[in-house]
Amino acid sequence: MIRCSFCNKEIEITGTVTRSDTCPHCGRDLRCCVQCKFYDPGSYNECKEVSAERVMDKERANFCDYFIIKGARESVSGKEALARQSLDNLFKKK
Repeated sequence: MIRCSFCNKEIEITGTVTRSDTCPHCGRDLRCCVQCKFYDPGSYNECKEVSAERVMDKERANFCDYFIIKGARESVSGKEALARQSLDNLFKKK
C-alpha cells in the first residue's frame, strides 16, 4: 500500500498519478519529488535519477518524466513484455 509522505496515511491509487492528484487525507500534491521513489535528500539535486531535471520546490507538483510514487509496484508494460518474450524465443535453446 502507498503512504503519503506528508501525513503518512495509506492511499489507494489506481492508474498513474497525475499532476493534479492530491492526498485525500491532507490535500498535498502526490506527484512531487517528496512522494517519488527517486527522492533522496543526500543525493545531488536530492534525486537518485541522474537524468532528471532539477526541481526547486520538492513539495509541489511537477512534470518530471521519471516520477514513480514511493511504494508502487512496478509492472512490466505490454510492449516490454512482448519484447522480452521475443528475445526469449530468439535465444531459447532447441
